[in-house]
Amino acid sequence: MSNPPTSAVAQKLGLKTKAEFPFYDLVVVGAGPAGLAAAVYGAADGLHTLLVEREAPGGQAGRSSRIENYLGFPMGLSGNDLARRAVTQARRFGTEILAPQEVTGVRIEGPTRVLKLADGSEIGTRALLIATGIAYRKLDLPGLDRLSGAGVYYYAPMSDAFSYRDGDIYIVGGANSAGQAAMYFSKFARKVTMLVRGKSLSDSMSQYLENQIVATKNIEVKLNTSVVGVEGGDRCENITIQDNKTHSTEQVSASALLIYAGAVPRTDWLAGVVERDAQGYIISGQHLVLEGKRPTGWTADRDPFYLETSVPGIFVAGDVRHRSAKGVTSGVGEGAMAVKLVHQYLGLL
Repeated sequence: MSNPPTSAVAQKLGLKTKAEFPFYDLVVVGAGPAGLAAAVYGAADGLHTLLVEREAPGGQAGRSSRIENYLGFPMGLSGNDLARRAVTQARRFGTEILAPQEVTGVRIEGPTRVLKLADGSEIGTRALLIATGIAYRKLDLPGLDRLSGAGVYYYAPMSDAFSYRDGDIYIVGGANSAGQAAMYFSKFARKVTMLVRGKSLSDSMSQYLENQIVATKNIEVKLNTSVVGVEGGDRCENITIQDNKTHSTEQVSASALLIYAGAVPRTDWLAGVVERDAQGYIISGQHLVLEGKRPTGWTADRDPFYLETSVPGIFVAGDVRHRSAKGVTSGVGEGAMAVKLVHQYLGLL
């Protein structure tokens, strides 16, 4: 197969992309920590639950080399391991999982929320949970697209670490995901250099992780610094970095450039359906009630539940939610909480 679409590869591999039933009690869109938690608790509580994921279970957390502040795992665990355990748990309770499959739209038909999938099929549900998380933000730099996958990676998988043993790795970003990658790749690389636009790591990184980075001899942190160019023949060989204070630049040799430059929500398919903020994050709960007034078009004789959107019966959890506390732990908590609110909603129908 030459450059096949994801759907064709999934079909050849025998992955499940077609729903078994036309209607469900709960459909969860997105299999990051929030979506996986909702799938586990929804199915465990007796809801006929479907989980739809456009790529692979785990979301951004699935790419984390080590999550060390997750309750119950004092030695930490990888995002991939967390996702694998959660998928197994969800399936054991009876959750049906479609992956890779993408939801492209939703419409309201009375008490039913109808989802349109990328393959043209439709699925009905009594309650819908949006847990699509956030997608990595791409950089617009000379040479970057050409070398993407050849030494330049967004949220690089852990398996790539072995390819850069004794190399010089540069990481763009200063949040937890970038710090976790720096710690992991430092075990293999000769040197890891973090390029951070901000003036300190403390602004965006957990203190425990910052302490580990400071104590790791082969990790260097360059603050107020950006990457402005990437060069190489068949793969990344050099990058150009800029001091954001003096605007001076220098070219350095780089075995790899790993980019953890923030993220944006995946909510375009919900435009005109639920209320979103200026950045595209989905607004829910008390943030929808302004000066005592419920959102426009609200049909229920009550205020929206905490994780409920501007459409009754459509809920949101995790990083895609407006003003959420980003992270794995909060995502799992919101996914579990959303299921309880779904039960309250269904009990009022």
